[in-house]
Amino acid sequence: MTHSTRQGRGPDDQAVLLVAGLADLAVSTLGSAVGGLRALLGRSDTADLVREAEQDLQARGRLALDRWTHVPPAHLEVLAQHARARRAADRRDV
Repeated sequence: MTHSTRQGRGPDDQAVLLVAGLADLAVSTLGSAVGGLRALLGRSDTADLVREAEQDLQARGRLALDRWTHVPPAHLEVLAQHARARRAADRRDV
């Protein structure tokens, strides 16, 4: 195996290394998934596993949608509410 020992790699070299690393990760992950799929096909309770996987995926989807669709209150609106509450408290103290 040969590799460059240059210290100053350019952005193009770094991009190529990143893409190659991601490709290697994808291939190894795909290989693991295929092996797992073969093991699943040999089981007698495959229908139950598929049903549980579907429920898990739906739950994950629900959580993801909740996480991405929740809009936090506007920062300036929160500051205005705090200022309004502080003014009201100051008026009561006088």
